[in-house]
Amino acid sequence: MGKVFVNIGLSLDGYMAPEGMTMENPGYKNWGAKWGRLMAWLINQQHFRENHNFGPGGETGPVNDLVRSTTERIGANIMGKRMFDQGERAWPADAPFHTPVCVLTNEKREPWVRPGGTTFYFINDGPLHALEQARESAGSRDIRIAGGADVIQQYLNLCAIDELEIALAPVLFGGGRRLFENLREPAPQFRIDKVLAGPAATHLRYVRQ
Repeated sequence: MGKVFVNIGLSLDGYMAPEGMTMENPGYKNWGAKWGRLMAWLINQQHFRENHNFGPGGETGPVNDLVRSTTERIGANIMGKRMFDQGERAWPADAPFHTPVCVLTNEKREPWVRPGGTTFYFINDGPLHALEQARESAGSRDIRIAGGADVIQQYLNLCAIDELEIALAPVLFGGGRRLFENLREPAPQFRIDKVLAGPAATHLRYVRQ
């Protein structure tokens, strides 16, 4: 059975997403520029560009190798309805997951099959049922809890996350969606497994003790 992990970008002041980050408010508090600065390290990597059909080029090296290994380990993704709703408007037809994706939602909807191997399944029975279905889909590969912050918090409270992979970027949001909120005691305990310093982010991996 594979591991359950989180792989996200995080601002220096602890936010996963800037305040008002919705497709309905593209200019709100300049969130697009803030998000771009948070994720600039990733967009410049060769493997990311190849995997998302952005064309040739991009950086190679240890950070690119990290992006590749993370992508290749994923057998299924789990996300919340808010993340899906925003992505449904912004993702290309070839959605950028290429795996089954379980969407936590109250909405009843048939699976949505996209080109390139992505199928969205809409799970109405809570995070444990989504995790069970994701495990069936992933087989021996790993499951990524893609977000948003509230979904990651639910799985942290269930002590279901084995690893946290955080790309800590030197940007300040000043507000938005915090990663580590609404956690219950006793909180899960992690230890530092790996630190990789890149020019635009510090890449941290924590494993559960």
